[in-house]
Amino acid sequence: MLNVAEQVETDTRERILVTAERLFREIGYQKTTVADIAKALKMSPANVYRFFDSKKSINGGVARRLMGQVERQSQAIAAGNDKAAVKLRELVTTIHRMNSERYVADLKMHDMVAVAMEEDWEGCKAHIDCLTASIAAVIADGVASGEFKVSDVELAAVCTCTSMVRFFHPQLIAQCADKPEPTIDQMVDFVIAGLRA
Repeated sequence: MLNVAEQVETDTRERILVTAERLFREIGYQKTTVADIAKALKMSPANVYRFFDSKKSINGGVARRLMGQVERQSQAIAAGNDKAAVKLRELVTTIHRMNSERYVADLKMHDMVAVAMEEDWEGCKAHIDCLTASIAAVIADGVASGEFKVSDVELAAVCTCTSMVRFFHPQLIAQCADKPEPTIDQMVDFVIAGLRA
């Protein structure tokens, strides 16, 4: 259990990240300074630096916070009681929708994500691993129920995640927006057919 000082620090860090995200959306990642974040919070830049050693670390914190929301949602779907194919479709489309809303529809946030991916590949890899684990849990449920015929669940999950990269990766979502096919439903149908074969 956190003591009072640790709780205050956690709350302050969260307030900084929420404020930074808002400013990144309003004025853009590149234009937002630590001084802007401090001013919005009515604190000094030095105080912000007590919690984050650089703008880069704030950026990484915002990116991890946003990725964490997608991860929690994917884990909740994977833990659900629907049939595996239904869960897999919901899981994949939810990841796509959340990434599209957070990063692609908002060009200012898209810039922040591009920088975060370049600066913190380990954080991005951990995020991908988490999403792949959620997909693996759904595939394992499908194998256990006889819905899917897969001998290697982990490999099937990695292949599923890789096949969906166009619908998961913010830069590819943006670049492929004007390419109508395959649609996400067509890709999910393809993957589910492969898992059932």
